[in-house]
Amino acid sequence: MTGIAAGLTGFAVLLALMAIRIPIAVAMLATGIAGYGLVSGWMPLMAFLKTNTYYQFSTYSLSVIPLFVLMGEFATHAGMSRALYRAAAAFLGHRRGGLAMASIGGCAAFGAICGSSLATAATMGQVALPEMRRYNYSGALATGSLAAGGTLGILIPPSVILVLYALMTEQSIAKMFVAAMIPGIIAALGYMLAVAVYVRLNPAAGPAAERSSRAERLASLKETWSIILIFGLVIVGMYRGWFTPTEGAAVGAFGTFVLAVLHGGLRLPGLVECLMGTARTSAMIFLIMLGAEMFNAFLSATQTPMLASQMIVEAGLSPMMVLLAILLLYMAMGCVMDSMSMLLLTIPIFYPIVAGLDFGMSREDTLIWFGILAVVVVEVGLITPPVGMNVFVINGMARDVPMWESFKGVTPFLISDVLRIVLLILFPVISLGLVRALS
Repeated sequence: MTGIAAGLTGFAVLLALMAIRIPIAVAMLATGIAGYGLVSGWMPLMAFLKTNTYYQFSTYSLSVIPLFVLMGEFATHAGMSRALYRAAAAFLGHRRGGLAMASIGGCAAFGAICGSSLATAATMGQVALPEMRRYNYSGALATGSLAAGGTLGILIPPSVILVLYALMTEQSIAKMFVAAMIPGIIAALGYMLAVAVYVRLNPAAGPAAERSSRAERLASLKETWSIILIFGLVIVGMYRGWFTPTEGAAVGAFGTFVLAVLHGGLRLPGLVECLMGTARTSAMIFLIMLGAEMFNAFLSATQTPMLASQMIVEAGLSPMMVLLAILLLYMAMGCVMDSMSMLLLTIPIFYPIVAGLDFGMSREDTLIWFGILAVVVVEVGLITPPVGMNVFVINGMARDVPMWESFKGVTPFLISDVLRIVLLILFPVISLGLVRALS
């Protein structure tokens, strides 16, 4: 069997294991171990497992992941989601579809502290769903807006997926965070515009709530100053060099811990729950990383990435055509895979290809731009059927809404996502402008 045939066989086995509901981390690990052993031998496999596993997980830079996860856990217990939602609802709730827009705004702001899409969707869903039910919002708009808004958690910094991408491609975590800020704001505004169009076509789907007084609006803003302070300190401190990304994550985690104690009433049982939640999430991420590393080692042994790169170069396709093909593949994979697994599996294959293409930018700018595009497309997979993990999370909280109605509700937001991807492709300055301005 040729190298590329062995690699394609490995992909087929991986998809078959996923089809029978084997967890993606276990599927990648099993396929990678069996494939590497058959291609390179069992003794080299033992040596690889012994050395690479220790080397990968003893890296100091990886400690940034559990710290940002812990920051999100504390933010949830501090009641930040309620404060952010109340502030957004005070300014937008009186409009048609305003509570759905407030949910998206709250998700964007909470994502800036949490960094996890599933956690953002679930936490904001607990706060916003009862309010939208009270004002007779349609099930499609209520669940669709929350599922879509939750995807902002992996784009707006700090983001675990952006950290993983930066570590895998040896890019600056701070620059990746800065590059994601404007695309994240555009995403939130695009989702709000989608709500505005939706309720204009179907006014009964999102009735207006009562208008808040000026005093109520000012009071709601006062509840959010500490959140803005923590976000600004983490992002600015990292970019200005006041502390490293790991130290920044520790500062953010400590700040949200203080808020959780003072304002969220966090006590010992809650602290234990936060630590256990962090341990579970971090263990899941690290197991997926190990599985992806093992599977990519198998692909490297078959020389599949190198042969694929060579085939693309020899095909004579323009750089833009190659990029579009990669993004279309991401969209297709997003229908059946979760976002983190997809990124960890494919970035080692795709980023050398993209780095070697001429887009009229430096290598660093190209990889930062591609990273933002990849995360945006991965984000779309979180609300794309048949998997759409965010849709399943929100639908599980709104059990009276049929699943098909929830997927129907995310359709306007998928259209917004496609338009946003086109903008990011045509105008790289959207991602790179702020990075260049601050350099």
